[in-house]
Amino acid sequence: MTKIFVLDTNILLHDPQVMYGFADNVVIIPIVVIEEIDKFKKELSEVGRNARQISRELDRLRGQGKLSKGIPLPNGGQLRVELEGRSISRVPFILKVDSPDNRILTIALALKERFEDMPVILITKDVNLRVKADSLGLIAEDYEGSKVEIDELYSGTKEYKVPGDLIDRLHREGQIPYSEEAFPNECFLVRDEVVESHTAVARYDVERKILQAVRPRKEPLWGISPRNLEQTMALDLLLNDQIRLVTLVGKAGTGKTLMAMAAGLYATVDQGIYQRLLVSRPIFPLGRDIGYLPGNVEDKLKPWMQPIFDNLELLMSSQNQDGKKRKGRQHPYQELVDMGVIEIEPLTYIRGRSIPNQFLIVDEAQNLTPHEVKTILTRVGTNTKIVLTGDPYQIDNPYVDASSNGLCHVVEKFKAEPLAGHVTLRKGERSSLAEKAANLL
Repeated sequence: MTKIFVLDTNILLHDPQVMYGFADNVVIIPIVVIEEIDKFKKELSEVGRNARQISRELDRLRGQGKLSKGIPLPNGGQLRVELEGRSISRVPFILKVDSPDNRILTIALALKERFEDMPVILITKDVNLRVKADSLGLIAEDYEGSKVEIDELYSGTKEYKVPGDLIDRLHREGQIPYSEEAFPNECFLVRDEVVESHTAVARYDVERKILQAVRPRKEPLWGISPRNLEQTMALDLLLNDQIRLVTLVGKAGTGKTLMAMAAGLYATVDQGIYQRLLVSRPIFPLGRDIGYLPGNVEDKLKPWMQPIFDNLELLMSSQNQDGKKRKGRQHPYQELVDMGVIEIEPLTYIRGRSIPNQFLIVDEAQNLTPHEVKTILTRVGTNTKIVLTGDPYQIDNPYVDASSNGLCHVVEKFKAEPLAGHVTLRKGERSSLAEKAANLL
Protein backbone atom coordinates (compact mmCIF):
# COMPACT_ATOMS: atom_id res chain seq x y z
CA MET A 1 0.00 0.00 0.00
CA THR A 2 1.26 3.45 -0.93
CA LYS A 3 1.95 5.63 2.11
CA ILE A 4 2.18 9.39 2.62
CA PHE A 5 5.19 10.58 4.59
CA VAL A 6 5.11 14.13 5.98
CA LEU A 7 8.64 15.40 6.78
CA ASP A 8 9.51 17.74 9.65
CA THR A 9 12.26 20.37 9.33
CA ASN A 10 14.73 18.54 11.57
CA ILE A 11 14.62 15.46 9.35
CA LEU A 12 15.75 17.43 6.30
CA LEU A 13 18.41 19.29 8.30
CA HIS A 14 19.70 15.94 9.56
CA ASP A 15 19.89 14.35 6.08
CA PRO A 16 19.35 16.51 2.96
CA GLN A 17 18.89 13.37 0.84
CA VAL A 18 16.17 11.91 3.07
CA MET A 19 13.43 12.61 0.50
CA TYR A 20 14.89 9.82 -1.66
CA GLY A 21 14.70 7.23 1.11
CA PHE A 22 10.99 6.36 1.12
CA ALA A 23 10.79 3.94 -1.84
CA ASP A 24 7.73 4.37 -4.09
CA ASN A 25 5.65 6.35 -1.60
CA VAL A 26 4.50 9.97 -1.51
CA VAL A 27 6.79 12.42 0.31
CA ILE A 28 5.20 15.64 1.56
CA ILE A 29 7.19 18.72 2.58
CA PRO A 30 4.90 21.29 4.27
CA ILE A 31 5.41 24.88 3.13
CA VAL A 32 6.20 25.87 6.74
CA VAL A 33 9.21 23.52 6.65
CA ILE A 34 10.67 25.44 3.71
CA GLU A 35 10.13 28.67 5.66
CA GLU A 36 12.04 27.21 8.63
CA ILE A 37 14.87 25.92 6.43
CA ASP A 38 15.32 29.45 5.07
CA LYS A 39 16.21 30.64 8.59
CA PHE A 40 19.17 28.24 8.77
CA LYS A 41 20.77 28.68 5.34
CA LYS A 42 23.18 31.44 6.40
CA GLU A 43 24.64 29.50 9.32
CA LEU A 44 28.31 28.51 9.00
CA SER A 45 27.70 25.04 10.40
CA GLU A 46 26.67 21.56 9.37
CA VAL A 47 23.02 22.57 9.78
CA GLY A 48 23.53 25.61 7.54
CA ARG A 49 25.27 23.49 4.92
CA ASN A 50 22.39 21.02 4.92
CA ALA A 51 19.83 23.84 4.67
CA ARG A 52 21.57 25.23 1.59
CA GLN A 53 21.79 21.78 0.03
CA ILE A 54 18.06 21.18 0.57
CA SER A 55 17.20 24.50 -1.08
CA ARG A 56 19.40 23.72 -4.09
CA GLU A 57 17.92 20.22 -4.40
CA LEU A 58 14.33 21.48 -4.29
CA ASP A 59 15.19 24.15 -6.87
CA ARG A 60 16.66 21.46 -9.13
CA LEU A 61 13.53 19.32 -8.79
CA ARG A 62 11.40 22.38 -9.53
CA GLY A 63 12.81 22.34 -13.03
CA GLN A 64 11.04 19.01 -13.64
CA GLY A 65 7.56 20.33 -12.91
CA LYS A 66 5.44 22.02 -10.27
CA LEU A 67 6.28 21.06 -6.68
CA SER A 68 2.69 21.80 -5.67
CA LYS A 69 1.41 19.19 -8.14
CA GLY A 70 4.09 16.56 -7.43
CA ILE A 71 7.50 15.67 -8.84
CA PRO A 72 8.34 12.02 -9.70
CA LEU A 73 11.34 10.63 -7.79
CA PRO A 74 13.91 8.15 -9.18
CA ASN A 75 12.69 5.36 -6.87
CA GLY A 76 9.12 5.55 -8.20
CA GLY A 77 7.78 7.79 -5.46
CA GLN A 78 6.54 11.36 -5.60
CA LEU A 79 7.61 14.57 -3.86
CA ARG A 80 5.13 17.34 -3.19
CA VAL A 81 5.23 20.65 -1.34
CA GLU A 82 1.93 20.98 0.50
CA LEU A 83 0.38 24.40 1.04
CA GLU A 84 -1.43 25.14 4.25
CA GLY A 85 -5.15 24.83 4.54
CA ARG A 86 -7.43 24.10 7.46
CA SER A 87 -9.51 21.73 5.38
CA ILE A 88 -10.08 19.29 8.22
CA SER A 89 -13.65 19.01 9.44
CA ARG A 90 -12.87 20.04 13.02
CA VAL A 91 -9.66 21.80 13.97
CA PRO A 92 -8.46 20.69 17.43
CA PHE A 93 -8.20 23.61 19.84
CA ILE A 94 -4.44 23.13 20.33
CA LEU A 95 -3.81 23.65 16.61
CA LYS A 96 -5.42 27.09 16.65
CA VAL A 97 -2.28 28.39 18.37
CA ASP A 98 0.04 29.46 15.54
CA SER A 99 3.40 27.64 15.61
CA PRO A 100 5.44 25.73 13.01
CA ASP A 101 4.75 22.38 14.72
CA ASN A 102 1.00 23.00 14.78
CA ARG A 103 0.98 24.05 11.14
CA ILE A 104 2.74 20.78 10.23
CA LEU A 105 0.21 18.81 12.28
CA THR A 106 -2.66 20.64 10.57
CA ILE A 107 -1.37 19.65 7.14
CA ALA A 108 -0.88 16.03 8.24
CA LEU A 109 -4.45 15.86 9.63
CA ALA A 110 -5.84 17.38 6.42
CA LEU A 111 -4.01 14.77 4.35
CA LYS A 112 -5.36 12.03 6.59
CA GLU A 113 -8.95 13.16 5.94
CA ARG A 114 -8.40 13.67 2.22
CA PHE A 115 -6.72 10.28 1.60
CA GLU A 116 -8.61 7.87 3.82
CA ASP A 117 -7.26 4.80 1.98
CA MET A 118 -3.57 5.79 2.42
CA PRO A 119 -1.70 5.82 5.74
CA VAL A 120 -0.32 9.26 6.63
CA ILE A 121 2.91 9.11 8.68
CA LEU A 122 4.64 12.09 10.23
CA ILE A 123 8.46 11.72 10.27
CA THR A 124 10.20 13.86 12.89
CA LYS A 125 13.10 13.74 15.32
CA ASP A 126 11.15 15.98 17.73
CA VAL A 127 9.96 13.76 20.58
CA ASN A 128 7.30 16.24 21.73
CA LEU A 129 5.91 16.57 18.23
CA ARG A 130 5.62 12.78 17.99
CA VAL A 131 3.68 12.76 21.27
CA LYS A 132 1.33 15.54 20.07
CA ALA A 133 0.78 13.73 16.77
CA ASP A 134 -0.05 10.49 18.55
CA SER A 135 -2.59 12.26 20.78
CA LEU A 136 -4.29 13.58 17.62
CA GLY A 137 -4.52 10.12 16.08
CA LEU A 138 -1.61 10.50 13.66
CA ILE A 139 1.12 7.93 13.10
CA ALA A 140 4.47 9.51 14.00
CA GLU A 141 7.91 7.95 13.66
CA ASP A 142 11.58 8.88 13.90
CA TYR A 143 13.79 8.60 10.81
CA GLU A 144 15.58 5.26 10.91
CA GLY A 145 17.72 5.64 7.80
CA SER A 146 21.04 6.33 9.55
CA LYS A 147 20.32 4.86 12.97
CA VAL A 148 22.47 2.32 14.76
CA GLU A 149 20.80 0.79 17.79
CA ILE A 150 23.20 1.58 20.63
CA ASP A 151 22.37 -1.63 22.50
CA GLU A 152 23.32 -3.63 19.41
CA LEU A 153 26.47 -1.68 18.57
CA TYR A 154 29.41 -3.86 17.56
CA SER A 155 31.63 -4.26 20.63
CA GLY A 156 34.81 -5.37 18.84
CA THR A 157 35.45 -8.09 21.44
CA LYS A 158 34.45 -11.71 21.83
CA GLU A 159 35.08 -14.62 24.22
CA TYR A 160 36.23 -17.93 22.73
CA LYS A 161 36.43 -21.15 24.76
CA VAL A 162 38.95 -23.77 23.64
CA PRO A 163 40.85 -26.76 25.07
CA GLY A 164 43.74 -25.77 27.34
CA ASP A 165 46.42 -27.06 24.96
CA LEU A 166 45.33 -24.53 22.32
CA ILE A 167 45.91 -21.69 24.78
CA ASP A 168 49.36 -23.07 25.54
CA ARG A 169 50.03 -23.19 21.80
CA LEU A 170 48.83 -19.58 21.42
CA HIS A 171 51.26 -18.45 24.12
CA ARG A 172 54.08 -20.55 22.67
CA GLU A 173 53.68 -19.99 18.90
CA GLY A 174 51.85 -16.65 18.95
CA GLN A 175 48.94 -17.85 16.82
CA ILE A 176 46.28 -20.55 16.41
CA PRO A 177 43.93 -21.30 13.47
CA TYR A 178 40.39 -19.93 13.60
CA SER A 179 37.69 -21.06 11.15
CA GLU A 180 34.54 -19.49 12.63
CA GLU A 181 32.99 -16.17 11.64
CA ALA A 182 34.59 -12.99 12.95
CA PHE A 183 35.19 -9.42 11.83
CA PRO A 184 38.67 -8.24 10.81
CA ASN A 185 40.79 -7.23 13.83
CA GLU A 186 38.13 -8.39 16.28
CA CYS A 187 39.70 -8.92 19.70
CA PHE A 188 39.31 -12.22 21.58
CA LEU A 189 39.58 -13.37 25.15
CA VAL A 190 40.55 -17.01 24.61
CA ARG A 191 39.49 -19.00 27.68
CA ASP A 192 40.16 -22.58 28.79
CA GLU A 193 37.03 -24.76 28.68
CA VAL A 194 37.91 -26.34 32.02
CA VAL A 195 40.16 -23.93 33.93
CA GLU A 196 38.55 -20.52 33.44
CA SER A 197 41.53 -18.62 34.82
CA HIS A 198 43.69 -20.05 32.01
CA THR A 199 43.34 -17.37 29.31
CA ALA A 200 45.04 -15.51 26.49
CA VAL A 201 44.30 -12.35 24.49
CA ALA A 202 44.29 -12.46 20.70
CA ARG A 203 43.25 -10.49 17.61
CA TYR A 204 41.68 -12.02 14.47
CA ASP A 205 43.76 -11.84 11.29
CA VAL A 206 41.20 -12.13 8.49
CA GLU A 207 43.76 -12.72 5.70
CA ARG A 208 45.50 -15.66 7.38
CA LYS A 209 42.38 -16.91 9.24
CA ILE A 210 44.22 -17.06 12.54
CA LEU A 211 44.05 -15.63 16.04
CA GLN A 212 47.21 -13.60 16.60
CA ALA A 213 48.39 -13.42 20.20
CA VAL A 214 48.35 -9.98 21.84
CA ARG A 215 51.54 -9.78 23.90
CA PRO A 216 51.45 -7.56 27.01
CA ARG A 217 53.98 -4.71 26.98
CA LYS A 218 56.86 -5.09 29.40
CA GLU A 219 57.35 -1.33 29.80
CA PRO A 220 54.76 1.45 30.29
CA LEU A 221 53.84 3.60 27.32
CA TRP A 222 54.65 7.17 28.37
CA GLY A 223 53.97 6.12 31.93
CA ILE A 224 50.69 4.40 30.99
CA SER A 225 50.05 0.65 31.23
CA PRO A 226 46.74 -1.13 30.42
CA ARG A 227 44.71 -1.74 33.57
CA ASN A 228 42.10 -4.13 32.17
CA LEU A 229 41.33 -6.48 29.31
CA GLU A 230 39.68 -3.91 27.01
CA GLN A 231 42.54 -1.45 27.46
CA THR A 232 45.02 -4.19 26.50
CA MET A 233 43.01 -4.87 23.34
CA ALA A 234 42.67 -1.17 22.53
CA LEU A 235 46.40 -0.55 22.92
CA ASP A 236 47.14 -3.39 20.51
CA LEU A 237 44.96 -1.74 17.86
CA LEU A 238 46.43 1.69 18.55
CA LEU A 239 50.02 0.46 18.10
CA ASN A 240 49.34 -1.58 14.95
CA ASP A 241 50.39 0.51 11.94
CA GLN A 242 48.39 -1.68 9.53
CA ILE A 243 45.15 -0.60 11.20
CA ARG A 244 44.51 2.91 9.92
CA LEU A 245 41.20 3.61 11.67
CA VAL A 246 40.58 2.85 15.35
CA THR A 247 37.31 3.63 17.13
CA LEU A 248 37.14 3.56 20.93
CA VAL A 249 33.73 3.77 22.61
CA GLY A 250 33.24 3.87 26.36
CA LYS A 251 31.78 5.75 29.26
CA ALA A 252 33.64 8.52 31.08
CA GLY A 253 36.89 7.46 32.75
CA THR A 254 37.58 4.32 30.72
CA GLY A 255 40.85 5.75 29.38
CA LYS A 256 39.89 6.23 25.72
CA THR A 257 41.58 9.58 25.13
CA LEU A 258 44.54 8.98 27.45
CA MET A 259 45.48 5.69 25.80
CA ALA A 260 45.06 7.14 22.31
CA MET A 261 47.34 10.06 23.16
CA ALA A 262 49.93 7.81 24.79
CA ALA A 263 50.02 5.64 21.65
CA GLY A 264 50.20 8.77 19.47
CA LEU A 265 53.13 10.19 21.42
CA TYR A 266 54.94 6.85 21.27
CA ALA A 267 54.46 6.48 17.51
CA THR A 268 55.32 10.12 16.79
CA VAL A 269 58.01 11.11 19.30
CA ASP A 270 59.67 7.79 20.13
CA GLN A 271 59.36 5.82 16.89
CA GLY A 272 59.14 8.68 14.39
CA ILE A 273 56.50 6.86 12.31
CA TYR A 274 54.42 10.02 11.97
CA GLN A 275 55.48 13.66 11.61
CA ARG A 276 52.90 15.05 14.00
CA LEU A 277 50.35 14.13 16.65
CA LEU A 278 47.20 16.09 15.77
CA VAL A 279 44.46 16.14 18.41
CA SER A 280 41.09 17.70 17.71
CA ARG A 281 37.58 17.82 19.10
CA PRO A 282 34.24 19.44 18.21
CA ILE A 283 33.28 22.54 20.17
CA PHE A 284 30.09 21.97 22.15
CA PRO A 285 29.59 23.44 25.65
CA LEU A 286 28.27 21.39 28.54
CA GLY A 287 25.27 23.30 29.83
CA ARG A 288 24.70 27.04 29.26
CA ASP A 289 27.39 28.71 27.16
CA ILE A 290 29.39 31.52 28.78
CA GLY A 291 29.33 33.70 25.66
CA TYR A 292 32.23 35.31 23.84
CA LEU A 293 35.73 34.79 25.18
CA PRO A 294 38.46 37.45 25.14
CA GLY A 295 41.88 37.13 23.54
CA ASN A 296 43.29 35.67 20.34
CA VAL A 297 42.34 32.34 18.76
CA GLU A 298 44.51 30.34 21.18
CA ASP A 299 42.99 32.09 24.18
CA LYS A 300 39.46 31.46 22.91
CA LEU A 301 40.11 27.78 22.24
CA LYS A 302 41.87 27.01 25.51
CA PRO A 303 38.70 26.24 27.54
CA TRP A 304 37.48 23.84 24.86
CA MET A 305 40.83 22.12 24.44
CA GLN A 306 41.70 21.98 28.15
CA PRO A 307 40.77 18.26 28.55
CA ILE A 308 43.38 17.45 25.90
CA PHE A 309 45.99 19.60 27.64
CA ASP A 310 45.15 17.84 30.92
CA ASN A 311 45.91 14.45 29.36
CA LEU A 312 49.11 15.76 27.83
CA GLU A 313 50.15 17.19 31.20
CA LEU A 314 49.61 13.79 32.83
CA LEU A 315 51.53 11.90 30.14
CA MET A 316 54.45 14.32 30.03
CA SER A 317 54.65 14.62 33.82
CA SER A 318 54.85 10.86 34.14
CA GLN A 319 58.13 11.05 32.25
CA ASN A 320 59.61 13.19 35.03
CA GLN A 321 60.66 11.66 38.33
CA ASP A 322 58.79 14.08 40.55
CA GLY A 323 55.88 14.53 38.14
CA LYS A 324 55.50 18.20 39.12
CA LYS A 325 55.66 21.41 37.16
CA ARG A 326 58.31 23.67 38.62
CA LYS A 327 57.34 27.26 39.42
CA GLY A 328 57.98 29.71 36.60
CA ARG A 329 58.51 27.00 33.98
CA GLN A 330 56.26 26.31 31.01
CA HIS A 331 54.09 23.23 30.71
CA PRO A 332 56.14 20.08 29.98
CA TYR A 333 54.40 19.54 26.63
CA GLN A 334 54.90 23.14 25.40
CA GLU A 335 58.26 22.41 23.80
CA LEU A 336 56.74 19.71 21.60
CA VAL A 337 53.88 22.07 20.69
CA ASP A 338 56.37 24.81 19.76
CA MET A 339 58.32 22.34 17.62
CA GLY A 340 55.15 21.35 15.78
CA VAL A 341 55.33 17.71 16.94
CA ILE A 342 52.00 18.12 18.74
CA GLU A 343 49.17 20.18 17.26
CA ILE A 344 45.84 20.78 18.97
CA GLU A 345 42.99 22.45 17.10
CA PRO A 346 39.19 22.41 16.80
CA LEU A 347 37.44 20.56 13.98
CA THR A 348 36.09 23.88 12.69
CA TYR A 349 39.10 24.36 10.42
CA ILE A 350 39.51 20.83 9.05
CA ARG A 351 37.36 21.16 5.91
CA GLY A 352 39.50 21.42 2.77
CA ARG A 353 42.67 20.18 4.48
CA SER A 354 44.78 17.19 3.53
CA ILE A 355 46.38 15.46 6.51
CA PRO A 356 49.27 13.16 5.48
CA ASN A 357 51.75 11.34 7.73
CA GLN A 358 50.04 12.22 11.02
CA PHE A 359 48.54 10.44 14.02
CA LEU A 360 45.11 12.07 14.22
CA ILE A 361 42.91 11.79 17.32
CA VAL A 362 39.34 13.08 17.22
CA ASP A 363 38.03 13.26 20.78
CA GLU A 364 34.32 13.51 21.71
CA ALA A 365 33.41 12.14 18.27
CA GLN A 366 29.91 11.25 19.51
CA ASN A 367 28.99 14.93 18.97
CA LEU A 368 29.63 14.65 15.22
CA THR A 369 27.05 13.92 12.55
CA PRO A 370 27.69 11.10 10.04
CA HIS A 371 28.45 13.72 7.37
CA GLU A 372 30.96 15.51 9.61
CA VAL A 373 32.76 12.22 10.29
CA LYS A 374 32.82 11.54 6.55
CA THR A 375 34.38 14.98 6.01
CA ILE A 376 37.10 14.18 8.57
CA LEU A 377 37.89 10.71 7.22
CA THR A 378 38.16 12.00 3.66
CA ARG A 379 40.85 14.48 4.85
CA VAL A 380 43.17 11.61 5.79
CA GLY A 381 46.25 11.43 3.57
CA THR A 382 49.03 8.91 3.00
CA ASN A 383 50.48 7.23 6.11
CA THR A 384 47.97 8.82 8.50
CA LYS A 385 46.28 6.94 11.30
CA ILE A 386 43.03 8.25 12.76
CA VAL A 387 41.51 7.43 16.14
CA LEU A 388 37.91 8.36 17.02
CA THR A 389 36.97 8.31 20.70
CA GLY A 390 33.72 9.09 22.46
CA ASP A 391 30.79 8.14 24.68
CA PRO A 392 27.43 7.86 22.84
CA TYR A 393 25.60 8.40 26.14
CA GLN A 394 27.13 11.87 26.64
CA ILE A 395 26.01 13.91 23.64
CA ASP A 396 25.86 17.71 23.63
CA ASN A 397 24.93 18.17 19.96
CA PRO A 398 21.15 18.75 19.74
CA TYR A 399 20.99 17.34 16.20
CA VAL A 400 22.24 13.81 16.96
CA ASP A 401 21.50 11.17 19.58
CA ALA A 402 22.96 7.90 20.84
CA SER A 403 21.75 6.09 17.72
CA SER A 404 22.37 8.63 14.96
CA ASN A 405 25.77 10.11 15.84
CA GLY A 406 28.78 9.85 13.57
CA LEU A 407 30.89 7.72 15.93
CA CYS A 408 28.39 4.85 16.07
CA HIS A 409 27.83 5.24 12.33
CA VAL A 410 31.54 4.68 11.63
CA VAL A 411 31.76 1.70 14.02
CA GLU A 412 29.01 -0.14 12.14
CA LYS A 413 30.10 0.85 8.62
CA PHE A 414 33.77 -0.10 9.13
CA LYS A 415 33.47 -3.23 11.27
CA ALA A 416 34.02 -5.50 8.25
CA GLU A 417 37.00 -3.54 6.89
CA PRO A 418 40.53 -4.98 7.43
CA LEU A 419 42.04 -1.49 7.88
CA ALA A 420 39.78 -0.70 10.86
CA GLY A 421 39.51 -1.90 14.45
CA HIS A 422 37.15 -1.20 17.32
CA VAL A 423 36.94 -1.80 21.07
CA THR A 424 34.19 -0.90 23.53
CA LEU A 425 35.72 -0.10 26.92
CA ARG A 426 33.45 -0.85 29.85
CA LYS A 427 35.46 -0.53 33.04
CA GLY A 428 36.24 2.93 34.38
CA GLU A 429 39.78 3.50 35.62
CA ARG A 430 39.78 7.23 36.40
CA SER A 431 38.82 6.75 40.05
CA SER A 432 36.44 4.69 42.16
CA LEU A 433 34.15 7.73 42.49
CA ALA A 434 34.09 8.39 38.73
CA GLU A 435 33.30 4.71 38.08
CA LYS A 436 30.44 4.75 40.59
CA ALA A 437 29.05 7.98 39.13
CA ALA A 438 29.17 6.63 35.56
CA ASN A 439 27.29 3.49 36.63
CA LEU A 440 24.79 4.92 39.12
CA LEU A 441 23.93 8.24 37.53
